[in-house]
Amino acid sequence: MTYTLWGSAHSLYSGKARSYLIKKGLPFRERYPSDPEFGSRILPAVGHFVVPVLETDKGEIIQDSGDIIDFLEQRHAEPLLEPQSPVQQWVSLIFDAFGSEYLLPLAMHYRWSYRSEQETFLRAEFGRALAAGVDRATRREAAAQTMTFFAGFLPNLGVVPEVFAAMEDTYLALIDALDNHFQHHPYLLGGRPCRGDFGMMAPLFAHLGRDPVPAMLMKTKAPNLYRWTERMNAAPISDGEYPGYGEEYCDKDTVPESLIAVLKIVFADWTPGLKADADCFNAWAAHQQTGDLVSKSGQPQVHPNVGKVEYPWRGVTMKRGSAPHMLWMFARAQDLAAHSASEQLNGLIEQVGGQEAMAICLTKRIVRSKNMLVLD
Repeated sequence: MTYTLWGSAHSLYSGKARSYLIKKGLPFRERYPSDPEFGSRILPAVGHFVVPVLETDKGEIIQDSGDIIDFLEQRHAEPLLEPQSPVQQWVSLIFDAFGSEYLLPLAMHYRWSYRSEQETFLRAEFGRALAAGVDRATRREAAAQTMTFFAGFLPNLGVVPEVFAAMEDTYLALIDALDNHFQHHPYLLGGRPCRGDFGMMAPLFAHLGRDPVPAMLMKTKAPNLYRWTERMNAAPISDGEYPGYGEEYCDKDTVPESLIAVLKIVFADWTPGLKADADCFNAWAAHQQTGDLVSKSGQPQVHPNVGKVEYPWRGVTMKRGSAPHMLWMFARAQDLAAHSASEQLNGLIEQVGGQEAMAICLTKRIVRSKNMLVLD
């Protein structure tokens, strides 16, 4: 079986799905939305314009990078790309949600706040996804309107000049800690990647590791992290940079000390926004019914919001649209912890400052149905 990944090189979530397919060793071909078949077959099946989309040779269509991984994990047991012990599973889920959702505004900041410094590159990337078989000038021009549309997302993501410095300071601290970790370990949890690695690839490849301005920043400030983005797009599991390391997860459900340092940054940065999102969601959900679309507008959205949030963060005030999709992903780690009897996991949560975030409670459960978030 050869899968088809409908995506693009500059797409944040395509990077997550693509890396998984590569490391899983599954044969696939990647096709772009500029292909006429995307508009004639894939778009009607999904219901809205979005990538990535996975298509099987039997015509099955799966949208959402996380759903793609879940679908393929059920079909292909080997190679193992998820730890089997509770502490490491929890860590994997935390990094999956943190990378896929929390780092999205940072990725968009470095792409669009520095647009003028990387305009030609971005036009080429968006153009290749939109216009096939045309000359270079036409392709670049075709990209301009779509680029302006995506750049317009920044205010709703909370990315405004007043918070730029705080965002960039925390990003530098994060990539420095990750750089130290990847000097000693090929992947987050040892000798093979996990779901958390793929979640972190979402922002750290297409936007932060590939766009010219943030890519240069990563190369000069966190070269070991940049090398990890290359490793995550290479088929072999092992890497000769780590002789004798092996291809297993860390022993006895342990977490490397260097990753604990990263987790402390994760929860310090993430918790205020998670709490604000939960409060906003609970207030909105109080007036909704089971089966209702999770969207204040009542219209399908890839990243819906149910209102505005405002909270103090790193010496500034963050103001943005709420992020129920982030709450939905974070709930997987909460569910695992709630059903685990592991004292080791409880100890790790306390060690990294995660108790406050893990105690967040949603009054109604969010589920995914027909490519949309709805109330359970």
